Amino acid sequence: MTLMEFFGCTFIAFGPPLAMFTFTIAKDPIRIIILIASAFFWLLSLLLSSILWFLVIPLKSYLAFGLVFSVLFQELFRFLIYKLLCKAEMGLRRVTDAGTHASNSKHVLAYVSGLGFGVMSGAFSLVNVLADAIGPATMGLRDGTDMFFVTSAATSLCIILLHTFWGVIFFSAVDKNNYLQLLWVLGSHMLVSCLTLLNRRELYFATLIPAYIVMVITAVIAYVVVGGTLSSFKEALKFRRTTLVVTE
Repeated sequence: MTLMEFFGCTFIAFGPPLAMFTFTIAKDPIRIIILIASAFFWLLSLLLSSILWFLVIPLKSYLAFGLVFSVLFQELFRFLIYKLLCKAEMGLRRVTDAGTHASNSKHVLAYVSGLGFGVMSGAFSLVNVLADAIGPATMGLRDGTDMFFVTSAATSLCIILLHTFWGVIFFSAVDKNNYLQLLWVLGSHMLVSCLTLLNRRELYFATLIPAYIVMVITAVIAYVVVGGTLSSFKEALKFRRTTLVVTE
């Protein structure tokens, strides 16, 4: 039973990101490199957060302190990976012209970078939980509800998708000096992260429902940022229905 819960939670959290990687990134070596580089930058932000937490001894017992600065460091390193990709843009275009299918669209680079941030963030937040899910018969914090593992997986999925959308919005906002969108990325990131503090009291629905509402709003903003419209969304749905009918 514990093994089934392990695989169930794993596929809840990493199933959609794995599909995104398989269909949009895996065939392009340049995108894979960008994904790995982005994940490494997220690790650097975690390292700085850990160093700060270790040095500020009086506040080590306050989880909110480390969380706030962790969010700030993540957004700082998102900006740094943006600057790095801008510096490497000409080189990427030359590789593209040489025959590689790497796109010169910054929206694609932002998407790949955001997914790299998200996957690494989700892995670090869930790996210990999944290790406990295998057993023996571990159930939640302090012998709490059995919804702990499923909630943790759903939260990790939300964070992974949010990082992907945040990456798209952030890159576009920096390009266009859109401070409102930058404020949304930082503010929503801080909000969702702070909501996870409620999990200590097992208020899981108070965490998940607002977090997924923020995720949907962020997804819509990212869709608009890349040029999506309501009519193009309807056309995509019609194309999907036509494809299913032809396949059947």
